[in-house]
Amino acid sequence: MKFTFVIPDSLPEMTVKVFLEEQLLIPRKIRHFLRIKKHILINQEEVHWHQTVKSGDECQLIFDEEDYPTKEIVWGNPNLVQEVYQDQHLIIVNKPEGMKTHGNQPEEIALLNHVSAYVGQTCYVVHRLDKETSGLILFAKNPFILPILNRLLEKKEISREYWALVEGKVGSKELIFRDKIGRDRHDRRKRLVDPKNGQYAETHVTRLKEFKDSTSLVRCQLKTGRTHQIRVHLSHHNHPILGDPLYNPNSKTSRLMLHAYKLSFTHPLTLEKLSFTVLSDTFEKELKKNG
Repeated sequence: MKFTFVIPDSLPEMTVKVFLEEQLLIPRKIRHFLRIKKHILINQEEVHWHQTVKSGDECQLIFDEEDYPTKEIVWGNPNLVQEVYQDQHLIIVNKPEGMKTHGNQPEEIALLNHVSAYVGQTCYVVHRLDKETSGLILFAKNPFILPILNRLLEKKEISREYWALVEGKVGSKELIFRDKIGRDRHDRRKRLVDPKNGQYAETHVTRLKEFKDSTSLVRCQLKTGRTHQIRVHLSHHNHPILGDPLYNPNSKTSRLMLHAYKLSFTHPLTLEKLSFTVLSDTFEKELKKNG
């Protein structure tokens, strides 16, 4: 693999060592390979480890197969991928409901397999959506960018916004749920609010619209990433999501009315601010029907 990019204007001057270690998060072993093989070029010239790099410099990194061994997965169907954005390092797609983000077994086909077939190379999951949830999801296109995107996710620098159609009229315009979430001992598929043993979870909810049939459209923003977090919090506060097979099994809506509507972050290499919004046809259809 060979990657070439220009160091962004907003990045301060730093040594090559600091740039690779702290900015690009390249593992120590791989940094060692780059150094001894002279596989890092700045402005097409070999550099020493304590040389300064600055904005506007062209950086080229060369990785051998032994640096990042290829991970082979089963190819899926590229025709099932709805691309929203793609560049040399990452791809964002609109996931349909009813499809897993990744398989639990090596031969299981899921969105990751379809995206890899679409791109023509093995991709990597940065974050996931529940099978029943539709919407925007981010994949890394190479193992070099994966830990960098993971760091953005851990530092909460990737903003994810969801829309949900829920039962009842949401009384307040703005709500914050901070209930701890744990496993349901009676159903391994489910999570529940567990004040004693659960993990801290925080969901910010904004009422977008109320409908005559006593349903409400809300926007949810995650401050933590617990399994089923939005579904559990809304259900616990008497606003279960329509069509939720686990937390609102009596709902007759044909799909879970939860959609990852917006994804925003700063590109770690170009420092360009990226923001995307998208709805799915089935979500819009059910929204009109129930609204």
